[in-house]
Amino acid sequence: MLEGMKVISLCHYLQGPAAVQYLADMGADVVKVEPPEGAHERHWSGANAYVSGVSAFYLSANRNSRNIGIDLKSAEGREIFLKMVETTDVVVENFRAGVMDRLGIGLTELRKRNPSVILASASGFGATGPMSRRPGQDLLVQARSGLMSVTGHGRPTAAGCAAVDQHGAALLAMGILGAYVKKLRTGVGTLVEASLFNAGIDLQMEAMVSYFTGGFRNERLTRQRELATWFHPAPYGIYEAADGFIAISTIDPKKLADVLSSERLREIASIDRYKHRDEYAQAVAEAVKRHRRDELAGMFDKAGLWNSIVQDYDDLAADPQAIHNEVFREIDVKGGKATVINHPNRYDGQVPAIRHFAFDLGEDTVEIARSLGYGEDEIDKLLRSGAIIAPTKSHKE
Repeated sequence: MLEGMKVISLCHYLQGPAAVQYLADMGADVVKVEPPEGAHERHWSGANAYVSGVSAFYLSANRNSRNIGIDLKSAEGREIFLKMVETTDVVVENFRAGVMDRLGIGLTELRKRNPSVILASASGFGATGPMSRRPGQDLLVQARSGLMSVTGHGRPTAAGCAAVDQHGAALLAMGILGAYVKKLRTGVGTLVEASLFNAGIDLQMEAMVSYFTGGFRNERLTRQRELATWFHPAPYGIYEAADGFIAISTIDPKKLADVLSSERLREIASIDRYKHRDEYAQAVAEAVKRHRRDELAGMFDKAGLWNSIVQDYDDLAADPQAIHNEVFREIDVKGGKATVINHPNRYDGQVPAIRHFAFDLGEDTVEIARSLGYGEDEIDKLLRSGAIIAPTKSHKE
């Protein structure tokens, strides 16, 4: 769908790479520019998970991009990059504030080479303001944005994944697509600015609007440990069954009492389940623990009560809906095997293909340099000087 769209990515960590991966999956020609030492995600992986020397972190958010290694601190490397900018639609970066200008490739310089180029900048807290220079990282933003405070019971609790990074990536991709449509329509480029801080707040839109509009104070967040959120009526939450956990969502209290054969739930079926949420949740917890979770799920489904068993990753790998949706894909990584997560959407019923995966730094450097008009001797000289990086010192070897 995005065939013909050209994107240069200067991104590292997760938010930026995940954003451009969405675009690359949809057909954009994305070129990832990495420094001589490689992007951060090549050298770190959660749980120290590597396959054939390639980081699982890198594998999670760098598919379908071509790759070039450039030393942007060298005059030759900077010129190669700016030559690439002349024919691109979008430059995406998530450096700290001021880095692009210090490298001599800020918006002013980019527009000199390509007046209609889109610059999409992702930061931790924003390009300006009192926290603009602070490092932006998922855990820190979960803490600062209030997300931890509403997730925990008694103490702040982080999400078990980089939720803000991933949401920030989707918002960044959305902003880039909006700017690209404008460029196609008017020929005018846009400066797109995204931040993890804003993404962390946007992630809590429903909860925050309820909180501030309702004029509540922090004590409203305290609740029975089973309750998932502070703003839903009970029993909305997670309950322990005899052999595991089950999530119970919106329900008819009379039906729930009948399904669980609970006299206590029948007695309190008509109470305000938000005002008296702790009392109601405690009664549900006592009734649920007498049953196995699969038994509960079957009874709830039959009665039309919204529920789900709580699955772990091993359960998910065998989940029939996950298999049907083709969520997971096994790929070959230089002779090893890795499991990656497919693009989340389907287009005309199809999962976007994996067209390319640059497992090595600079895997496409020579090809890209040739497309810019550099001759073989020039490329060899640039490789020897370190202005550009490829898997071998000389492309002629």
